[in-house]
Amino acid sequence: MSKQSLALTAATDGECCSPLIREPLTPDWAGDLARMFKALGDPVRLRLLSLVASHAGGEACVCDISDSFDLSQPTISHHLKVLREAGLLDCERRGTWVYYWVIPTALQQLSSVLAAADPTADDAALVTA
Repeated sequence: MSKQSLALTAATDGECCSPLIREPLTPDWAGDLARMFKALGDPVRLRLLSLVASHAGGEACVCDISDSFDLSQPTISHHLKVLREAGLLDCERRGTWVYYWVIPTALQQLSSVLAAADPTADDAALVTA
């Protein structure tokens, strides 16, 4: 039995929590998710999100993360803007610097839509079932 068949079986049994399997996404929700996934489709932006999320205190100044890349400051600002417009980051200007932090609900949306039918099950268990 394939993983997809198992997931569909779990969905009909009411055991699945993934919105992709339970019901079709609404056009608005699909659009929101697509913007977030598109923003994360660039390796630089994915790293930026990771650097901000893992930074001490849960927020990072542009000055703290710029040195992690071999890119100009305007390019980094552009990538941060894309992440902000996608709803993944928020920011606040403090003096001459801008501080960024991850929006937790955005990450929850991304993870919940991709969640497996049984988050404790591993791939081997799905294949052998």
